[in-house]
Amino acid sequence: MLHVDGLSKSFGGVPAVRDVTLTITHGETRAIIGPNGAGKSTLFNLITGHLPPDAGTVTLDTTRLDRLPPHRRAARGIAIVFQAARIFRHMTVRENVMVGAHLRTRAGFLPAALRLPAHFRAERDIRAHAEEALDRVGLTPWADADAASLPLGQQRAMQVARAVCAQPRLLLLDEPASGLRAPERDHLARVIEDLKDTGVTTMLVEHDVAFVSRLADQVTVIDLGQVIAQGTPREIRADPKVVNAYLGAEGSPTP
Repeated sequence: MLHVDGLSKSFGGVPAVRDVTLTITHGETRAIIGPNGAGKSTLFNLITGHLPPDAGTVTLDTTRLDRLPPHRRAARGIAIVFQAARIFRHMTVRENVMVGAHLRTRAGFLPAALRLPAHFRAERDIRAHAEEALDRVGLTPWADADAASLPLGQQRAMQVARAVCAQPRLLLLDEPASGLRAPERDHLARVIEDLKDTGVTTMLVEHDVAFVSRLADQVTVIDLGQVIAQGTPREIRADPKVVNAYLGAEGSPTP
């Protein structure tokens, strides 16, 4: 489904991502792990188009994406949930989630300005998609609450719901469990598992090894911008290079 070939990016002459190549199959959950500063988030930004690559290609099915801006990649089915909570303040939870579905609406500015029936039909469809996404992440009881009033765990779930509302084919999650308490991590893991059951392909950057082991089909390990290992969670946990570069590093989580 997704093929990244020879992707590279440097900042001020310092390599952040170096010749990264990986392939993700449809319906797979792929974890990207590595020590702090390894280039994981940079890789995500290269895939979504928020950063231009210095070299390499990004292909979704047969479509080259590496020359397309972020909004055109999103229109082709790529959605990302950033680590920092990104919410529209002074809007309800439902309204925040509805924003994600506007990418899929066919009604343009003119029907909205003239308040034509097509505009109202589109709004009804968007609201229905938002209600479904809210139910999927367990936020229906808070749909009318001010989004800024939610605790971090629920804000993270709301961002997932907003991304789901865009009906993505590929969902990228940048450290989704960061800062969450154990019950919140468990709830988020169940949401991601449910998404996989519906056929959504997922990539996640994460430091929580237990979280990764529960969810990932395959794990790619990056160190100093390069891929040093790929395999199942069990294989990765036993790889000496990974133990040395990541799992054995000071301050790293342990299995």
